[in-house]
Amino acid sequence: MKKLILVKFGKRIRELRRRRELSQKQLGELTGFHYNYVGMIERGERNPSLENIAVFANAFEISLSELFTFEVV
Repeated sequence: MKKLILVKFGKRIRELRRRRELSQKQLGELTGFHYNYVGMIERGERNPSLENIAVFANAFEISLSELFTFEVV
């Protein structure tokens, strides 16, 4: 079973990517990650390292705290 935090984080990445009208491939190019990895993050299938989380925040030009603006219940 997927951990709720990974699913919530993945939904947040997808939300931010779609707001910027980016494909997974385009986000992959911005971050240096393969688009398959981006998709796995969005589906909550991967547990990204803190370093990779910071790369996403930088790509979206937001702070880490803003990246984690979602509810975990």
